[in-house]
Amino acid sequence: MENLLSSSSSLSSLRNLALLLIVATSILVLFPLSTVSAYPTTRPIPSSYQYLRLPSGVVGPEAFDFDCNGQGPYTSVSDGRILKWEAGVGRWREFATTVPRYTRSRAFCDGNRDPNRERRCGRPLGLKFNKKTCDLYIADAYLGLMRVGQNGGQATLLASTAGGVPFHFTNNIDIHPETGVVYFTDSSTIFTRKDHLRVTLTGDSTGRLMEYDPVSGKVMVLKSGLKFANGVALSENNDFLLVAETGAARIIRFWLEGTKSNTTEIIAELPGAPDNIKRTANDEFWVAINNGRSIPSYNASEIIGVRLDKEGRILEGLHGNGILESVTELEERNGLFLVGSNVAPFVGVFRI
Repeated sequence: MENLLSSSSSLSSLRNLALLLIVATSILVLFPLSTVSAYPTTRPIPSSYQYLRLPSGVVGPEAFDFDCNGQGPYTSVSDGRILKWEAGVGRWREFATTVPRYTRSRAFCDGNRDPNRERRCGRPLGLKFNKKTCDLYIADAYLGLMRVGQNGGQATLLASTAGGVPFHFTNNIDIHPETGVVYFTDSSTIFTRKDHLRVTLTGDSTGRLMEYDPVSGKVMVLKSGLKFANGVALSENNDFLLVAETGAARIIRFWLEGTKSNTTEIIAELPGAPDNIKRTANDEFWVAINNGRSIPSYNASEIIGVRLDKEGRILEGLHGNGILESVTELEERNGLFLVGSNVAPFVGVFRI
């Protein structure tokens, strides 16, 4: 019996290894390693790189935002919580949850990093504060578009379908500063976040860009047929959106105003998989380049993000010195960079 179990275990291990190699090879074919040679100028992260450690067991600080008073950052993590950084005491505290607290078992969820528990515990991804109302809007990968007040607590579900089609992988958010309209993405109408690799490997093109009107409560599909719709960012003049198509390794521009209103154009082809997009104070955009690996790279020149102008021209690349992997977001604020990741147990902070 012992030999049989050992043999069965070995076969299972070989199958798992083979599957891992297939997936890894597929990722490399689809998204060749993005190195410094592909960019006009590059910068490494500095040796003074610092960490804001997450609570025990928690990983995956996907996205960031700061509240109406400039406090934070707030981040979404693997166990279904939104955490707020308390600078005065140097630690994170729980701000909100997406799954109702009367059904969310702390013993089961807190500290969780198992994707198989995400549906029961919640998995918030994109975050954005409405700077007028101070409400925080949340894209939970499994539940949909949600909102919580400035005091935190239990988030309220706002939308989970559009045009009669349920969200399967709600991903990222931005908000119009004047109207409060929420722009967000659903990466796939077929696969959930737990199966995110299949969105890319199958060539799935069911991703959608949508808008939510907080006055009417209605959701409208702005653009469908996207390959792994991911990051979304509004321009400084609020006249267009940039959207990351992870499955096509490109950035598209969707016009909201002007003669091109409701039209789309490809403005950047990237040698890597784009994730979240964040606009800078100079009306430029940082696009995270997510290589999809969960271990540090020995390629110190691998790009973790690119800075684009509003026409999609690549201005520079940022490489991670072999330290940072699976980067989901780059937030530049007052000379500081915050770095998000699918897998890291910390938020990276550095100044350039």
